[in-house]
Amino acid sequence: MTESRRRPGRPRDKSIDERALATTRELLVRRGFDATTIQAVAEHSGVHASAIYRRWPTRIELIEEATFPGLNPLSVRPTGDLRRDLRRFVRAYLAAFGAPAARAAAAGLLAHHQTSGRPRTPETDLRVSARPQFRDILRAAPPGSVDPAVDPDDAFDMLLGAVLARTLLLPVTTRQRPLERTVDMLLRMLRPLDRPT
Repeated sequence: MTESRRRPGRPRDKSIDERALATTRELLVRRGFDATTIQAVAEHSGVHASAIYRRWPTRIELIEEATFPGLNPLSVRPTGDLRRDLRRFVRAYLAAFGAPAARAAAAGLLAHHQTSGRPRTPETDLRVSARPQFRDILRAAPPGSVDPAVDPDDAFDMLLGAVLARTLLLPVTTRQRPLERTVDMLLRMLRPLDRPT
């Protein structure tokens, strides 16, 4: 007979996570990327810095989870209606990138990842990326509606570029196009090519 193993120590206090993440978002908007340090988050949230470091070993991981926590799975759960699912996904993705804290963090995070030379862990990618939900939508699409030769990651990267341009470069480009046009472009890219008869 095997005994069930009990983890030592107290259960993890979720309120610490919530306070640290909320404070991180607040500091990003009020003070900017560079001033949002783990020490600043600790001082303003009342959470000890060691508790923050146990959850997020670097400030970059803390900022990423606070600003890009992935999409709410319920808001983008596939229904099998590809157009409808893509529309919901694009709307949720635009909202995530358009949030004030995400806009405040985006340039700093991009610069960090370009210069750090350290790849992100797969666990971090899964926590902050909507790529898995996008793949789920394509898998749930009716048979024959998505060209099997199209790499879902390529399609997602194209969508990411469109979302970044729309949310981060909007004042520069001043092109406010209806969301439906982005969905139409995605559908055209995913649709199987007509074969000559």
